[in-house]
Amino acid sequence: MSPAKPLSPAINGISWGTIEVEGFLPFRDAKVYPGGAREWDWTETGTHHVPGIQPADIDELLEHGVTVVILSRGQLERLQVGAETLDWLRVQNADVHVLETRAAVKLFNRLRETTPVGGLFHTTC
Repeated sequence: MSPAKPLSPAINGISWGTIEVEGFLPFRDAKVYPGGAREWDWTETGTHHVPGIQPADIDELLEHGVTVVILSRGQLERLQVGAETLDWLRVQNADVHVLETRAAVKLFNRLRETTPVGGLFHTTC
């Protein structure tokens, strides 16, 4: 019998500028994936509100074996997701959900028990 694959940690809370992920100190923005989480540092890939989330932002999630990707656009939905990013996810055979942050957290927490899910969570605008 093969060992169980790790679940993504639960997101315990979200407020303006803070996300609380089970087992981690609070983050401003977070990448959450099976077995872990870390700060989502936009400067690593040159992400800005426009043009938005880059394919390079998502690579780490896919490296952790996710099959469902949740992208949050912020609480005021100002963070964009470019068509090229969505096209790239389709090529990777990943299901993708693009949602306002609170809705993204709810869906993520619902899926994490049964699905290899990962997400990018923007906590402000």
